Amino acid sequence: MTPLLSLQHISKSFPGVKALTDVSLDVHAGEVHALLGENGAGKSTLMKILCGIYQQDEGDILIDGEVRHFHGYQDALEAGVGIIFQEFSLIPDLDAVDNIFLGREKRNRFGLRDRSAMAREAQHLLERLKVSIPLNCPIAELSVADQQFIEIAKALSLDARLLVLDEPTATLTPSEADHLFAIMRELREQAVGMVFISHHMEEIFTICDRVTVMRDGEKVHDCETAATTPDDLIEKMVGRRVDNIFPDYRCDAVWDDVVLDIESLRLEAESPEHSLKLHRGEILGFAGLVGSGRTELAMGLIGATRPAHASVKMEGRPVRLRHPASALKQGIGLLPESRKTQGLILPFSCRDNISLNNLSQFQGTLPLISRRQESLAAEKLMASVRVKAPGPETAVGDLSGGNQQKVVIARWLGHQCKVLIFDEPTRGIDVGAKSEIYALMKELTAKGVSIIMISSELPEVLGLCDRAAVFYHGQIAAELQGDDLSSQSIMHHATGGLSL
Repeated sequence: MTPLLSLQHISKSFPGVKALTDVSLDVHAGEVHALLGENGAGKSTLMKILCGIYQQDEGDILIDGEVRHFHGYQDALEAGVGIIFQEFSLIPDLDAVDNIFLGREKRNRFGLRDRSAMAREAQHLLERLKVSIPLNCPIAELSVADQQFIEIAKALSLDARLLVLDEPTATLTPSEADHLFAIMRELREQAVGMVFISHHMEEIFTICDRVTVMRDGEKVHDCETAATTPDDLIEKMVGRRVDNIFPDYRCDAVWDDVVLDIESLRLEAESPEHSLKLHRGEILGFAGLVGSGRTELAMGLIGATRPAHASVKMEGRPVRLRHPASALKQGIGLLPESRKTQGLILPFSCRDNISLNNLSQFQGTLPLISRRQESLAAEKLMASVRVKAPGPETAVGDLSGGNQQKVVIARWLGHQCKVLIFDEPTRGIDVGAKSEIYALMKELTAKGVSIIMISSELPEVLGLCDRAAVFYHGQIAAELQGDDLSSQSIMHHATGGLSL
């Protein structure tokens, strides 16, 4: 059979970088084709060429055996190619309806925008996804998970024959991901071809028919999913055997040394009261479903949102954390859930991002910044967390996701933080980079740093955490450690006892 899509001998270079070298890929109608590779392997570049965002230097794109030339995203859409981007392409100030039909607005017989027709179809798309999202609410006011479903609904509205899904489950709960897979199976029955990019091996083996592995801009493997194993795919991705991505377990917690004591914290006047202790050298997990209140507690703790009441001690001393700057002054740093929009300024260099809120240490007798000192400090911090970049002047936006996360870690190391809050630290990061981030976290605890890790991935919580606070409907349902810290116990409390 003629493939629905055939990418033949695609090569692409950017100034000083060979992004793709002679990559070929076929996708058939009704097939879910996995595309695997580490961050920076060339997956996104290849898909952007397919969608007309980039143009290849060499090679051809064939749809139904016919060579096509895409000079922009609109050309790809007209050829039946749609994409769900890893980084949301939504307009924050517009609502769900306007975002779904942006540039493709429905018109009535007078040529005017038919808002009611668009709203009806948007509602139908969301019902198909089994989610309830207010249609008239600005995107900026929705949760990250809701924004992801808006992206998915937008792609479904295109009636694309070929759909590219780039990390579509990164912000979804397991049940929400299952809904998405059900939709994908429906689309497969309708002969829609799909390219599925994910770092979660269990998803690849759940939904995908075939898998292609890329490394360093080249295709290194292509096979039926049933003919391979997760370990084999990981080895081909990283070029070496990875037996265990988690560090050998070593509890660095000093249980009689409480660094952070949340005696009582209430986010709103009528909300539950939280109390927690964090010990020196401990990794405390915040587990639970998306929307269970984990991030909200962290934001209230550091003053990013003003709590109704807070009684907090740092190393036995009462502190008032009115805003993130006061939290940082006390030695508390946050690696936010969305590193690209909340944690980094992408056009800025690594140096600028690392020293951004600590410039005073590079100021001499005159009110001027010593760029030399700033660069030397940034270079030293980058080396300490093993950032892979040409140098401190490299734009952060040019780095892979894993290296961007390391730049955020380097910034807080420059502040000598006592407590670091990691919010979904490995979201959108490949298995090799995950292993490096985990190793860094354990190295930090060995030096006496205490960590709160918010994660939706059970293996991550179980593989790294000394204790876990499990959240359910805005409150801490349980604190688990030792033999009680298990996937069954976490899910039992995270679902209000419904999982057992």
